[in-house]
Amino acid sequence: MFLLCACAAAAGVQASAGVPVLAKVRDIARVQGVRDNPLVGYGIVAGLAGTGDSARSIATLQSISNALARFGVRVTPDQINSRNVAAVILSATLPPFATSGDKLDVNVASLGDARSLTGGTLMLAALKGPDDVVYALAQGPLSVGGFRYDAYGNLLEKNHPTVGQIPGGAIIEADVPTSIVSKAGSIYVVLDSPNYVTAQRITEALEAKLPPMPDARIERVQAVDAGRVAVRLTPEDQAQLVSFMARIEDAQVVPDEEARIVVNERTGTVVSGGDVRLGQVSIAQGDLKVDISTDYALAQPLGIGRAGNRPSGLFPTTQISADETTNAAVSLPSGTSVADLVAALNRLKVAPRDTISILQAIKRAGALNAQLIIQ
Repeated sequence: MFLLCACAAAAGVQASAGVPVLAKVRDIARVQGVRDNPLVGYGIVAGLAGTGDSARSIATLQSISNALARFGVRVTPDQINSRNVAAVILSATLPPFATSGDKLDVNVASLGDARSLTGGTLMLAALKGPDDVVYALAQGPLSVGGFRYDAYGNLLEKNHPTVGQIPGGAIIEADVPTSIVSKAGSIYVVLDSPNYVTAQRITEALEAKLPPMPDARIERVQAVDAGRVAVRLTPEDQAQLVSFMARIEDAQVVPDEEARIVVNERTGTVVSGGDVRLGQVSIAQGDLKVDISTDYALAQPLGIGRAGNRPSGLFPTTQISADETTNAAVSLPSGTSVADLVAALNRLKVAPRDTISILQAIKRAGALNAQLIIQ
């Protein structure tokens, strides 16, 4: 067993006070009322090379019939026999302050049993919001980051050919009203990660940056809770709202660093934030390795009429061995950072997944004063 002592592990690795990092308000918070709006729609993609929906997709056949009827062509769904068309679902995001005429990227996904959307073109389709109002119109050729070709039982496929995108394929037809000033004449700064300390620091920074209210009895800035800070506007501020909001978003604060460790068991990634420190802890990990190997021997019969004749066939011969090895033991002093621990374990060639298990054990032992998030 190899022992990494405290003096060797932490030599030259002393806990040092972190340098405060300034952040602008716009980087850690947003203004209430300024948000994205999801849009969704239904359409059909034409021009596919026989890779569209089959006759089993009744919705696709009905959609083709409805589309042709708009151009004066009257056919029933049972008269249509084509695999060059696919029914798709459309989705887009309408950003705040978007105006009529702006363009949006459109995501297209197959709804039926189409094999590929490569080479297809979306016919004119409406994109609606949750209020069932049409906010954009989409059409155009698809950009598919994959392909699928099959012939005579052979298949060649890359990525997801039933999902595509139309860059700038939707044009906004209706403006989305954006209101950020409440009826009481206030705006609300909403923190991305609610934190009482950060909310108080934003309050203090805005109070120092903005002039006081004409009525001294009215507070200019007030932290409502851990996630919101209310800012009262004067009539002059509302008349010059853009410059007023620029001053608020440009204010700088030192956000409170939360002690969190995020680990991903699938990839073995460990991310530590908030200058997390460990209590005094010793770690020892043992590993039991069991090998089972099987050899097959071919036995032939001795011959007809010979004594001691044996049947023919394959006969397994199994060998089992167990090897219990003990990996390194690590002893770290109080105040060591998670980065120092991970670096020490890496030098000892501890697997990333074992590192995650060690962090979980340290948390249960009470030597890790941080929130451990497992993804």
